[in-house]
Amino acid sequence: MTRLRKTEARTQPVQKRAQARRNQILEVTAELLEEVGQDDLTTILVAKRAGVSVGTLYHYFPNKYAIMYALAEQWVGEMDLALQALEAEDIESQSTKKFVERSIDRMLLVYTNQQGLLPLVQAMYGVPELKELDEIHDDLIINAMARMFERLDIASKETELKRLGRCYLEITHALVLVVVNQSKEDGEKTLSDLKFLSLSLLERAKSQF
Repeated sequence: MTRLRKTEARTQPVQKRAQARRNQILEVTAELLEEVGQDDLTTILVAKRAGVSVGTLYHYFPNKYAIMYALAEQWVGEMDLALQALEAEDIESQSTKKFVERSIDRMLLVYTNQQGLLPLVQAMYGVPELKELDEIHDDLIINAMARMFERLDIASKETELKRLGRCYLEITHALVLVVVNQSKEDGEKTLSDLKFLSLSLLERAKSQF
């Protein structure tokens, strides 16, 4: 083995351990956000739960907002993957009703899988350090939905497609957050209401196209 390969062999386990530690910190932060909320979240609390010193924690993240930024970035990345999967489907062959059901169910899965989502989303909206990701999240969904609405012949003008994308985002984002924080029975009712509202929005737009 050459000297370079020996160095690489030593570096890889170190990198894996570092990544594992970083992931652990993110997981712990998500748990704590759910338990105490973002106002009472501290790096001391995260370090204690993760079983590391505060100094070690700072090696990965300089403050709690950096941890939350990474957590929010991870969630937005999952949303991006979900939207890409939807766009890869044969949307043109789907009815508007089927598209609404599939898109909302897929979005719900991303929201459900993120622990501590409500305080994280609130932080994305209200904390200056995370505001950038809130805007990225919104633009991501608006632009993706506008492209898919065009393929469904909902509208053709870019301004109208973006307007509908914004409406769809605001309706789904608000009510999916409600769904994931409700009881199973109430959540199912709210999800059904959300699909009805979203379908009504798109069918009305399509009838005027």
